[in-house]
Amino acid sequence: MSEREYRERQWDVLGFGAVAVDDVLFVDRYPPPDSKAPVRAKERHPGGLTGTALVTVARMGGRAAYAGVFDESDLSRYAVARLEHEGVDCSAVLRRTGAEPIHSVIIVVRPTGQRVIYPDASSWVPRPPEEMSEELISGCRVLFVDHTALAGSLRASEIARQLGIPVVGDVEGDPRPEILALVDAIDHLIVGCEFAERVTGEPEPAAMVRTLARGRAGCVVTHGDRGCWYVERGGEVKHHPAYPVRAVDTNGCGDVFHGAYAACLCRGIGMDRAVQVATAAAALKATHTGGQAGIPSWEAIESFMRSATV
Repeated sequence: MSEREYRERQWDVLGFGAVAVDDVLFVDRYPPPDSKAPVRAKERHPGGLTGTALVTVARMGGRAAYAGVFDESDLSRYAVARLEHEGVDCSAVLRRTGAEPIHSVIIVVRPTGQRVIYPDASSWVPRPPEEMSEELISGCRVLFVDHTALAGSLRASEIARQLGIPVVGDVEGDPRPEILALVDAIDHLIVGCEFAERVTGEPEPAAMVRTLARGRAGCVVTHGDRGCWYVERGGEVKHHPAYPVRAVDTNGCGDVFHGAYAACLCRGIGMDRAVQVATAAAALKATHTGGQAGIPSWEAIESFMRSATV
């Protein structure tokens, strides 16, 4: 495949995984059991691992597309409308009765931005493997997958590998064999420290990322306000500190990091710069409430990096 053919593909990033509708409740503190804490404010926001990553790509000027499964319920209409409002192409979405986005209730402590998420995935229907086609996946320059659409993500990653399309992945949860199979299929793996420790058994992020990086193009282990550790194939472990900001809501920061990294990959940006951009994007997002409201543009990220110190 020529460079021109690669760059003329329909989408920069195509994703299949989690899209959520988040009902956010703001409180002053987490109450102890059997007590009460007043809700100071409430908001509804779009969210989800893949949904937020794709919106990040679009905000940064990329061509993003979503190819999940929805019905015609109010929640589904809201999710699709918000994606399309951000410029995410939803023309490849499948319509199936009873298929809704993940619906989460999120409790955010106002002073710190810390949150607890209560997701309800009882009506979540991932795109099945038989609906993953070479024709669909060949339309993107980067494939984005997550663990919520496990079987379909595995099949899509296999097709992408055959086509020479890089796969960026976001994986959480119990490292059971099916999850680890998806981890193995991802070219650019970005995971949180907790998951990385459970998979590798290593006590320190540098050792975690070194173990996970074997055989892949790039790997990043994120650790909140401690920053992230990363490795490019054949290179040494590097650390990028978190940018100091006043966090209002950390919900979605990891998803924004993934999307910004994928956007950089599409632009041919090297890993050092991609990690810097992704770290800045996540920091800027944390200064706003909601999983997607604070996602910055490319220009805002560059301006922030010029003036910020780490």
